[in-house]
Amino acid sequence: MGCGLRKLEDPEDSSPGKIYSTLKRPQVETKTDTVYEYVLLDFSLEGSRPTVQYLSSLCELPQALLPYYTQGYVLAALHPIILSVGRTRALPLSLLYRAILARPRPSKHSVPMCHSVPVLRVEEWPLPGEVLTGDTVRALIDRVNSSARGGVRFVGSVIQQAGGGSSGAGSRVSSPNRGCRSPPRSPPRTPPGERDLENGGYSPDLRLMVLFHSWAAGCIPLDAQGCCYHQGALSMRVSRKGQVVSALEADWLELTAAYYRKGWSLVDSFVYWDTPKGEPVPRSLEGLFIYEERSMATPANDTIVVEQWTVIEGSNVKTDYGPLLHTLAEFGWLLTCVLPTPIIRHDSDGNLATKQVVFLQRPVRTPLVQQQNQAAASCSEVSARSVSRGVGSPQAEELSPCSGGIGGFPVFGGGYSSALSHLEEGGFEQDDGAAEVTCI
Repeated sequence: MGCGLRKLEDPEDSSPGKIYSTLKRPQVETKTDTVYEYVLLDFSLEGSRPTVQYLSSLCELPQALLPYYTQGYVLAALHPIILSVGRTRALPLSLLYRAILARPRPSKHSVPMCHSVPVLRVEEWPLPGEVLTGDTVRALIDRVNSSARGGVRFVGSVIQQAGGGSSGAGSRVSSPNRGCRSPPRSPPRTPPGERDLENGGYSPDLRLMVLFHSWAAGCIPLDAQGCCYHQGALSMRVSRKGQVVSALEADWLELTAAYYRKGWSLVDSFVYWDTPKGEPVPRSLEGLFIYEERSMATPANDTIVVEQWTVIEGSNVKTDYGPLLHTLAEFGWLLTCVLPTPIIRHDSDGNLATKQVVFLQRPVRTPLVQQQNQAAASCSEVSARSVSRGVGSPQAEELSPCSGGIGGFPVFGGGYSSALSHLEEGGFEQDDGAAEVTCI
């Protein structure tokens, strides 16, 4: 495994990650009325890894996460830890996934409501052809909007290919149909050509596993009613070693700023990593971001984008974006999307490392609210224990790392101090509207 992967030799490449933000660092660390708690759960679709929870299919995910949902956590994002593209399709680690769950920190004055805990459901949609295309994604967005009009909220998706490697974002599937919902054969605004499925228009192996949140009748929250989903451009400059993507660059803030100013949320992404056979290898890659527009008016969002190296030791995640995520949670930052990339190398210890791009957002703060929160923050510092509370142990009786979490999942990220504490001051400084890059 890992034969031919070059080591992280360049100083820039060996940094754990980079941060881009629409705010300066003091503004990023401003306290807000909302504090989040996160749980990061890793699992595998093959059963030979005793330290990682085994699921035979992503269709089992709702039942596996149910104990967390009863505590108020909901799935914020799901992504493969190792993106299964090209050479990585043969890596056993391409069967590892991560689920990121989030919840607002419970308040003594909060009143439980029936719509506070949705139901997670997984649907299996067949895909046409052997590779993902822009027309396919646009048709899928139409289908997501058709489902959303029925009162559900789109969470994300994973592309899978049964019996083989993934095409873009998934992995092998042993029993793809078990426990999965199949949408109606001809829903409104169905992707063109779906009726050709039985006639061979769709690949028998390539499928999209689509995740939704739904609520019991009468308990749908107002902000989940009438959600609409839009596409946005995604373009990256890439460097290659032969056919393999070895580095990438993107103007993340420029790509997303206009949508965040509208108050939309970035919830998913599609990138066309694979080059069709016979075509020249491109120096850039295209894709689409998926944004959620809520029916109720929402304030504009600020954003943080993190390019982070994830290091895997054996079958366990050794270093990742977890510590930074828990720190930012204290300041009201919500993770909404993780973009895995096919960039894979070895670190200095011989461990496998892959790059992921993490997107977080927070409503824009008015000057008056910022001043009030800064004054409150000066009276009390965030302790290391509170920063790691979301993953380590929100309450001793709820999440216990010693007992392996809930339902057999290992819980990662506990016991970290503030991941921003070692950043140089001014790391989030902006210059003529463009945020500087901070290595972490």
